[in-house]
Amino acid sequence: MKNSRFSLVVLSVVLASPLARSQQPDPQQTQPMPDLSRSQRQPVGRIEAAKHQLQLDPPIGPQTQKFDQTKLHQEADELSKLAQSLPLDIDQLAQGKLPKDLDDKLKRIEKLSKRLRNALTQ
Repeated sequence: MKNSRFSLVVLSVVLASPLARSQQPDPQQTQPMPDLSRSQRQPVGRIEAAKHQLQLDPPIGPQTQKFDQTKLHQEADELSKLAQSLPLDIDQLAQGKLPKDLDDKLKRIEKLSKRLRNALTQ
């Protein structure tokens, strides 16, 4: 009888001790630890960045250029006059004469045509 009482006392002390409680996990308090392999772990910076929403400014639309209509008409008239003067310069080339301003006229025609093309396409 003494042995059985002693066994009960020892058993109750062992079960009530903090060491015994720490060895036996409480099912309500424990949470399963996820098994993350090295490739599944995320850096702390990435986790922090995921917590905050990325706020971007609205996109800026294409800005339209305002062209002066009177200036466009003047440039178109100048382009027309330069183009009309080219056949005379080409005739002089056939005679062996090179007009001095032919290169400047061609550059000006190119510049005016680019400017008018840009104004019309926008």
